Amino acid sequence: MSKLWGGRFTAGTDKKVDDFNSSISFDKRLYFHDIIGSIAHAEMLGKQGVIPADAAKQICAALQEILADIHEGKVEFRIDQEDIHMNVETLLTAKIGAVGKMLHTGRSRNDQVALDIRMYLKDEIAEICNMLSDLVKTVINIAENNLDTIMPGYTHLQRAQPVTLAHHMMAYCQMFRRDTERFIACYNRANILPLGSGALAGTTYPLDREYVAERLGFDGVTENSLDGVSDRDFAIEFISAASILMMHLSRFSEELVLWSSHEFGFVEMSDTYSTGSSIMPQKKNPDVAELVRGKTGRVYGDLMGLLTVMKGLPLAYNKDMQEDKEGVFDAIDTVKMCLPVFTGMLETCKFRKDNMYKASSKGFTNATDFADYIVKNGIPFRQAHAITGKLVITCISMDKGIDDLSLDEIREICKSELEDGQDPMEIFKDDLFDAITVEACVEGRSLIGGPAPATEKKAIEKASKWLSEIKIPQAYAEWFEF
Repeated sequence: MSKLWGGRFTAGTDKKVDDFNSSISFDKRLYFHDIIGSIAHAEMLGKQGVIPADAAKQICAALQEILADIHEGKVEFRIDQEDIHMNVETLLTAKIGAVGKMLHTGRSRNDQVALDIRMYLKDEIAEICNMLSDLVKTVINIAENNLDTIMPGYTHLQRAQPVTLAHHMMAYCQMFRRDTERFIACYNRANILPLGSGALAGTTYPLDREYVAERLGFDGVTENSLDGVSDRDFAIEFISAASILMMHLSRFSEELVLWSSHEFGFVEMSDTYSTGSSIMPQKKNPDVAELVRGKTGRVYGDLMGLLTVMKGLPLAYNKDMQEDKEGVFDAIDTVKMCLPVFTGMLETCKFRKDNMYKASSKGFTNATDFADYIVKNGIPFRQAHAITGKLVITCISMDKGIDDLSLDEIREICKSELEDGQDPMEIFKDDLFDAITVEACVEGRSLIGGPAPATEKKAIEKASKWLSEIKIPQAYAEWFEF
């Protein structure tokens, strides 16, 4: 069968070239968006009188039938027709003859594929945002149930200061909120219609681009035809947003892997989200978390691949750009695979609150609050820092914590660091131990953004309000009917 573009050629392409040049093996997943984009284009051609109105109706009806046939698995795509666009057009002309050849009037595969990938991404972003919404809801629920669950906070993976599990969860809530907003911003930038750009210089036909944009739910049309066909910023931006999301999931996964170890003992994974060892019968492995962590590198690779493809391309369209799809598709598939399983894993985690509390009471997590306490009693902070440091060293040598000492022992240890006129009795008062309990350390940090339960409760309320008000775009299948 001759190529739809074969008029200029006197010989057919080599089969190896057909195989090498073809993208139908992966771009066939664009069939729905390709067809509804073609229906809108045909409607506009008929409305504008570019083709007869009856021909436009016949084309639209036939495209509807082809769409139904594909849905029902009745269509086998052909490699020799290269891509989804030419496969659909070939099916159309086989169904209605010469009238089908009118469909491609006023457009090129260059602006057609730019339209398809934007529409496809819009749908996938909507689905990913819904998945993120479920994850944010899960994180908020865990936080609500753990406002008073005290655990150590870490810097450099060393115990630093006590926080709450709610505070830790809400840190990830903030990340996933930003991820959602990034995807929505990407959606908005992708939501501009490129159709009408032609191959690179538009067309002489009186197209109504605004009509097609409205029909397909776009906010507007591209303002430069060269940019319209050669822009893949929206695809790069999407994989970038996906990479940042995967980085957040990976960090969370790393913590869950650590927390589920015997050394930490902060969390127990559900059997339904764990696996075992083929040789060690005692093992319960956090494979879901580890796989999410591992798949992050895959999405990073998709981003670097597309950036590399695009970095040296002159305007306008180049065949290199065919390589945009597999990276985008892989990033989409990976994110959509990871989000539900990660959410399910997190929902079924059992947090071991006693172990968290015990860990927060060790490792001098109250040392900063000890220093702050004596600052409030008149000691400059730098001096207070030095005093506390000496106290910690002494406690380590005694294998004790600060609150294992008596008040007299603390005064004796610290007095050598005091200056003339600084009275140990006035600096280390009877209420010192009340001020450095892990509960006091947490509750005292009631500034906005702090871990105090009352503060965290407000943060949860704010996040819940955001979740109820965030406008996640609708997918085409939810609202678009022809």
